[in-house]
Amino acid sequence: MSSTGTTGHEAACPGGARHARETTDRLLRAATRSGAHLIAEAALLVKGWAVLADPIAGAVYSTPAAAAADGVHAAADPHEHPHCLQRPAAGAVLVLAPGPTVSPERAARVATTTAALLEVRGQRAAELRGEQMRLHTTLVRLLLGGHTTAVADTLGGNGLTHVTVYRLTGADVPTAHQVLWRAVRPSLAPHADACTLLGRLDGELVVAELHRGGDDGRVLRLVSRVSERHHLLGGMAGPLPLAETATAHSDAAAARHSATPDRRIVPADAVGTSRLTPLLPAAPYARWAGAVLRPLTPAHQHLLLVWLRTGSKPRAAAALGLSAGTVRARIRELSRLLRADLEDATVQAHLLLALRAPAPVDDSGPPTGPARLETLPAGLLDTEAARSWALGLVGGLKPHLRIALTCWLGHHARTAPAAAELHVHRTTLANWLTQCAEHLARNLGDATVRAEVHLALRATRTGPDDPAALPRRGGRTYRRL
Repeated sequence: MSSTGTTGHEAACPGGARHARETTDRLLRAATRSGAHLIAEAALLVKGWAVLADPIAGAVYSTPAAAAADGVHAAADPHEHPHCLQRPAAGAVLVLAPGPTVSPERAARVATTTAALLEVRGQRAAELRGEQMRLHTTLVRLLLGGHTTAVADTLGGNGLTHVTVYRLTGADVPTAHQVLWRAVRPSLAPHADACTLLGRLDGELVVAELHRGGDDGRVLRLVSRVSERHHLLGGMAGPLPLAETATAHSDAAAARHSATPDRRIVPADAVGTSRLTPLLPAAPYARWAGAVLRPLTPAHQHLLLVWLRTGSKPRAAAALGLSAGTVRARIRELSRLLRADLEDATVQAHLLLALRAPAPVDDSGPPTGPARLETLPAGLLDTEAARSWALGLVGGLKPHLRIALTCWLGHHARTAPAAAELHVHRTTLANWLTQCAEHLARNLGDATVRAEVHLALRATRTGPDDPAALPRRGGRTYRRL
């Protein structure tokens, strides 16, 4: 009869049980060191290769390293790799490819034992995970509070100089946090080239990647996969110096308001009138912007940029970590400094244009005239290139759609007052705005897109675009031309 815990093949062979115990002992010793050592020992025992494949992170451990891609492909499509042994293990898949001289019984024993040990390691890690997550959240709060030196010292000194920040929201944030934690495998090991902190603050997931100025894109890829799988929307800002972590944090929140299901992670530097600004004459544009923004400090400009990107004062307050009342008070003060009505839609579009301007190389050149936000200097937006851009964006809009869109933008994207001025039902206006978005191929939920469209409508205006000019046929019924 076979001994307990041995296969029939091992019992029939002299020393089979002893070999089985030796195999188990070797795997146990490797498991006490690390998961990587366990996978390496499994590959050695089957005289082939071994990979632990995660659906988000890809290959977690691989021996040899060249087998990582094969292991991930085998885990994704087992039927195409019948020679591989697969076992679920700690939320991932263990894939073994035994050599031709290894018996199926031995390979199966190695696979089963390795998977069981990976489960044990995973359970132990789960027991410690809660404490580690709380530590990460504390470190993120310290970073945002300006205690960058203390955090850098905790992580191994002053080798980490820059930070990239992600802010993610969605209904499935708790699960996404767990999945991203397993995929990133964050460590606080000192003197590492990079360190990733993950924390949940006020219902959102904050990821802060600290590095030495270079971002290899690994965390971005993992965050993108998790966001797609768990339907999150996020913004990204950086790399910025560690001292500017709070700025990166607010910029990431502002960028998140431009995210859509088709583009779930939006970089902060991709938000703004980027399609228009390269077409403007650089020197006059920079001089005008410099003159307009001269009364403002960098902190003032950052507050205004976050406000214009998010599209509302409450959202800007949440992004900046301030109260809505504080943001309103500061914007009123900035309106006085700029001598402009910052509640006007045209002024806001011009202000965003000024904030996105390149720094002037020199102050030489002809004067641009009075630097005001209400009007743009001649030769800035009335060039052939700017007109072509504007026609390409809003050209072809039917008259009733153009009038409705202009009115809606003038009311800061508020449907109810715009519908009241147009004397149409809110549902009618909502349907028209959907048609506008389809025609423009733009996301009108993005505040910076709305500013760009507002400028394009003004640049191509041939009439007043007055709601009174909306064609009608009796009462409140709209008549299409």
